[in-house]
Amino acid sequence: MLRIGLTGGIAAGKSVVARRLTELGAVVVDHDQLARDAVAPGSVGLERILEAFGPGVIAPDGSLDRPALGARVFADENARRVLELIVHPEVRRMAAEREAAAAARDPRAVLVHDIPLLVETGQADHFGLLVVVDAPASLRVERLVAARGLDEEAARARVAAQASDDERREAADVILDGTGTDDELRGQVDALWERVTAEADAEATPAS
Repeated sequence: MLRIGLTGGIAAGKSVVARRLTELGAVVVDHDQLARDAVAPGSVGLERILEAFGPGVIAPDGSLDRPALGARVFADENARRVLELIVHPEVRRMAAEREAAAAARDPRAVLVHDIPLLVETGQADHFGLLVVVDAPASLRVERLVAARGLDEEAARARVAAQASDDERREAADVILDGTGTDDELRGQVDALWERVTAEADAEATPAS
C-alpha cells in the first residue's frame, strides 16, 4: 500500500486535490471529518471539551458550538493546544482503523491521509510521500475573506495559527502550486497520480 500525506495551508487548494484524488481512485482519509466525529454529541471528546472550555462552547442542542470554540482557540495559543491534546489522539486512532480496513480490501490501494495540521503535529515522516499544496499567505487570506465570509483580521489569525509556508515546503516531497485555477490544480494532481501509480505498478511487478 502506498501511503501519502496531503497537507497545505488553509485555503491553499487542498480540498480540490483531495476530491480529485478520490475521483482517480485513491482512498482518502479526511482528518477534518474524523475531527468532527471525535467531538460528536455523546463522544468522550465532547465531554472533555466541556470540561476544558466550559458550557459556552456547547450549543443548545448539545452539539459543539464550533464558532464559539473557534473564537476561543484561534485567539489563544494555549487554548488551541488544549483542544489539540483532546482531539488529535482520537483522530489518529480512527485514522488507523480506516487505514487497516482499506488495506484489508485492497493491499495495493493508494491511501491518502488529508491532514490540515500534518506538519504542526509532527507527522511529516509518517508517509511514503508527502504532498503539500502551496499558495502564499496573502492569497489565502484573500480567499478566506472572499469565499468564507471572514473579516481580514480573522482570516489572518487562522493563517497564522498554522505552520509557515517555509515549514511545509521544507517537509514536502512534492509541492503542488495552488495559486492558479482549480482546473490547473487538478491537472497537477493527474500528473502526480500517473507517476505514483506507475511507480507502484513497477514495484508490484516481479523481476524477470
